[in-house]
Amino acid sequence: MDRILIVDDDVELCELVQQFLEGEGFRLDVVHNGPAGLERARSGEYALVVLDLMLPGMSGLDVLRNLRRESRVPVLILTARGEDVDRILGLEIGADDYLPKPFNPRELVARVRAILRRAHDHGREPGRLEVGDVEVDLGAHTVKREGEPVELTAVEFSLLEHLLRAAGHVVSREQLAQDVLGRKFTAWDRSLDVHVSKIRKKLGERENGRERIKTVRGIGYIYTTPESLGE
Repeated sequence: MDRILIVDDDVELCELVQQFLEGEGFRLDVVHNGPAGLERARSGEYALVVLDLMLPGMSGLDVLRNLRRESRVPVLILTARGEDVDRILGLEIGADDYLPKPFNPRELVARVRAILRRAHDHGREPGRLEVGDVEVDLGAHTVKREGEPVELTAVEFSLLEHLLRAAGHVVSREQLAQDVLGRKFTAWDRSLDVHVSKIRKKLGERENGRERIKTVRGIGYIYTTPESLGE
């Protein structure tokens, strides 16, 4: 049974979320301020942290920033509608996904299950993927570029895996949203763009200056190979 930490100062909302998620078979702990939330999230006891951005004592973004210095525990951030800048910043700092408030409890469960499924899958499938100087160990959930480790979040790892499996071919945003994020793609959802941008920065360009992941306008992304670049 997965244990989830909720960090949110809205006591009434936390009670409702706790009742709903516990009814779905999850174990819940609840904290109502930033410093206590960071301390509990660091403990290593949780499969997932659900983190509000507006918190007393320390903002959710600061909690996430500090947490990512030492932990890759999956994080789902909660944001008020219209907080697009904070939402994108949260993804850039290292959140796995976000959910705008107010939200349908069933949508919360769907996001939680999608994140946990990615996390659990990382230890199950043996084997490796190698494309050029990038090597992915699927069983150990590690990525190396030119033999040097590259730290990715769970969603970044899953996204890179899907792109590498289809290296040289375009993968649609619709397919990636469904397979990686566990939901239908919507035109205003920039989650994939942010995650792809982070992977690009972490992997860097190739020696010849060519980008590894190209955006195919209106369609999706392609992890490039010499053949796909016409070299």
